[in-house]
Amino acid sequence: MIGVLVALALSALCAPPIIRWLGTRGFYVLALAPAGALVWVIANWPRAGESPAVQTIEWVPVLDMEIVTRFDTLSAILSVLILGVGALVLCYCAHYFDDARPRVAVFGGEMIAFAAAMFGLVVSDNMLVLYVFWELTTVLSFMLVGFYGIRATARRAATQALLVTTAGGLAMLVGIIMLGERTGSYLLSDLLADPPADGVYASVAVVLLLIGALSKSAIVPFHFWLPGAMAAPTPVSAYLHAAAMVKAGIYLIARLAPAFAETPSWHVAVVVLGMITMILGGWRSLRELDLKLVLAFGTVSQLGFLAVLVGIGDANVAMAGLAMLVAHALFKAALFMVVGIIDHSTGTRDIRKLARLGQRLPVLALTAAVAGASMAGLPFTIGFVGKETAFASVWDTGAYLPWQSETIDIVLVIGSVITFAYTCRFLWGAFGRKVRSTPSPAVAKMHPPGAMFYLAPVLLAVAGVAAGFLSPQIGSLFEPYAETLPAYGHKLEHLAMWHGFGLPVVFSIIVVVGGALLFLLVRQLRGKIFRYRPLVNADRIYDAALRGADTLSLMLTRNTQRGSLPITQGVILSTAIILPTVVLAWGGRNQLDWRGFDSASQAVIGGVIAVCGVAAVILRNRLAAVLVVGLTGYGAGMLFALYGAPDLALTQFLVETLTLVIFVLVLRKLPAEPEPRHATGFKPLRALIGVAFGASLVVIGLFAAAARSEQPVQVDIPAAAYEFGQGANAVNVLLVDIRAWDTLGEVCVLIVAATGVASMVFRNRRFGAVPRVADAARMQAGINGEDVDDPVPPDRTRWLLGSDFRDPRHRSMVLEATTRLIFPTMVVLSVYFFYAGHNAPGGGFAGGLTMGLALVLRYLAGGRYELGEALPVEPGRILGAGLAISAGTAVTSLFLGAPALSSAVFEVTLPVLGDIKLVTALFFDLGIYLIVVGLVLDVLRSLGARLDIERTSAERQPAPIPATASEVPG
Repeated sequence: MIGVLVALALSALCAPPIIRWLGTRGFYVLALAPAGALVWVIANWPRAGESPAVQTIEWVPVLDMEIVTRFDTLSAILSVLILGVGALVLCYCAHYFDDARPRVAVFGGEMIAFAAAMFGLVVSDNMLVLYVFWELTTVLSFMLVGFYGIRATARRAATQALLVTTAGGLAMLVGIIMLGERTGSYLLSDLLADPPADGVYASVAVVLLLIGALSKSAIVPFHFWLPGAMAAPTPVSAYLHAAAMVKAGIYLIARLAPAFAETPSWHVAVVVLGMITMILGGWRSLRELDLKLVLAFGTVSQLGFLAVLVGIGDANVAMAGLAMLVAHALFKAALFMVVGIIDHSTGTRDIRKLARLGQRLPVLALTAAVAGASMAGLPFTIGFVGKETAFASVWDTGAYLPWQSETIDIVLVIGSVITFAYTCRFLWGAFGRKVRSTPSPAVAKMHPPGAMFYLAPVLLAVAGVAAGFLSPQIGSLFEPYAETLPAYGHKLEHLAMWHGFGLPVVFSIIVVVGGALLFLLVRQLRGKIFRYRPLVNADRIYDAALRGADTLSLMLTRNTQRGSLPITQGVILSTAIILPTVVLAWGGRNQLDWRGFDSASQAVIGGVIAVCGVAAVILRNRLAAVLVVGLTGYGAGMLFALYGAPDLALTQFLVETLTLVIFVLVLRKLPAEPEPRHATGFKPLRALIGVAFGASLVVIGLFAAAARSEQPVQVDIPAAAYEFGQGANAVNVLLVDIRAWDTLGEVCVLIVAATGVASMVFRNRRFGAVPRVADAARMQAGINGEDVDDPVPPDRTRWLLGSDFRDPRHRSMVLEATTRLIFPTMVVLSVYFFYAGHNAPGGGFAGGLTMGLALVLRYLAGGRYELGEALPVEPGRILGAGLAISAGTAVTSLFLGAPALSSAVFEVTLPVLGDIKLVTALFFDLGIYLIVVGLVLDVLRSLGARLDIERTSAERQPAPIPATASEVPG
């Protein structure tokens, strides 16, 4: 299973270059990936009486966090649909798209990635891992539905699907956590084997889970997103909205039914809402004029039907549900492809513009008729087998009282009548004569599709008939899942095309006759029945909800964000003061762990920090205030050093120095002192808030120290760092091994911040690499009209190349000469900090900061062109390379047999160097090193070099010419 997931993921990565190389024919190559995975599924089909195959990857063994996959009958059934239909849809794409359409290459990768995510979803036994794949399908669905991003309808549909399914997924996550914490395990197998006792807690958790399932499978009241998603290309509709994504919710219901189908909340959420969805979706399909929307609302109706069948919790009904699950994937995917061929050939899907298409495309009409017969439940199809089994098993089920089961069956019959009616409407609307003696204009101008374009829908339609005749054999594959459900005193019935005359046959006759009459009635009275739009429309409710959320957001922002930075900070700090203080006052803590200074030097440093803090508030000169704030940071670093934390002290000094430089770069664009009109009042109140905030932090720290009742974890960290992280520097091991996920998240935030700052500074476009001396020479030659190979006389001593292009007033020969000597030393020191940081003070962060300070020195001494000479690489490339290396370490650790982002050790023996032991954390630290260097370079480029360009341009502006006496008015 893990191998299949990896293979599909790699195929998704290879898809774009394959499509770019082969064009749309490359889709046939891409189809080999899900087809090969399908072969694996068939070869490893779970056998009756044997335990399902389980694969486990340990992630955090101490916390019992594992990636567990489990391949049982239900997973296998869904896998066949996901992979089999997915392979055919990819073959269909080879003729649906043309080579010139943009994003087709990426589209192929997204389709295979979606297949991988769906396969991972149905084989995941860990509910948290299942949730990850669940949300991956949501994100990929958003990208696929929004394929035509230039269209407003596509953007709206993609956003709507994303919001609805993500909201349901978040509710499902809460339910997963509740059940996992209550049962003590996050494995679905454990949950189903020993479900929690029925009660309010369990009912709420199950309902939250079902919200996710219902939203994903478009069950009322979440049904409206699916018809909107028809703005996607037809292959997306045929795959996601017929065979794969919408089945995720049905799968989850079927998976949980053995444990929770008897709870009252389950009956309402699944069975009742499923029946409403079946009727509502079917009725809405009768009023649509777009063939794709007819099928979309029909899909909503069929999903309601499926939810009822797999949610009742009866073994025989579940057999009918699985048969209908397979039938729906086959006939609905085929019909969507038929609509795609019609649209591709005629340029329209409007029923009113199509007439006598069946005469021009008889093969397509026959394919649609066969698939439509399965959808309508006519004999000799798998749809007929599932419908007949459903009618018989629901009527006799013991899961409900007799009148309840009979009521459910009657509702299903009514829904099937509507299904037959909209099937007739679809076929007649697409291929009927419609009282025309000649084809409609759209049909007359059509171009006939190629023979291979028919391949996928024809195979799916034929498979629907073949599955009907092979229903006994298929049923035997379904039975292991059905046996996990009670049969309520009845024996487990086998699937078959014919069980003799009985109530199901009567119901089928009613469906055919009633459906035909309903189709004729709607066709004759359509103008009267659907004259007015429905009073209640979920799509309009969704729009109103969004408008209400926007209004509420604006109102809240208007009243809390007044545009005043002091007020905003005051509110935040006041909240941080009052809330913890009140909690402490109500708590049971009544003692403090009060300790004084250990030495006089600590007291002196603390006093200096306090004086500098007060001075920063009093000083009006901005630069002076920044300097005293920097002194407080250096004081904190000295305290770290005195308390025996050299690593923290080193990092503090480096960060403080770099922060000072950044402040100075920004202050160049600001006046030395704030203008009087910018002065703010309420200074005593601001001082009170500042003092109170500082005092509250001290008090909270003292109470926190006094609350410790056990031996602190810091005692065991050094030994654990060396044992698990293979490093003697506990601080560095914590960053790159023990809490590497946290570090990876932090560096991602740093990259986003750097990108945002640079984007705001550059505004119109982001420059590439920082300009070099050669660029300046060409620019100068262009300005002067000269051909300058070497703009600097050869007899002049040049310490730094870029400084020759600076204003002489801003140059310092001492600084340039010192920089020339110190820069290589700082580079070597940064490499030393990086390499030695795993066992001594330093690390990738400290090494990157040191390298950054070296770049700062080159910039300050030689200007923006010297910065380009020091590191002529675009900062974005450095940031991206660092992030790729850090994230890639997770995969490397897995291949080396260690949990993700943990230290895997490998040793090599070299002829000269001897035995060398390396840990994968070193490469993670290398990524951190590159990210910090790229961040500093990006800051220098945006806040330094870019502002230098603007300042130089301003200085080059000619001074205004003073007016002569004759030009002075009056």
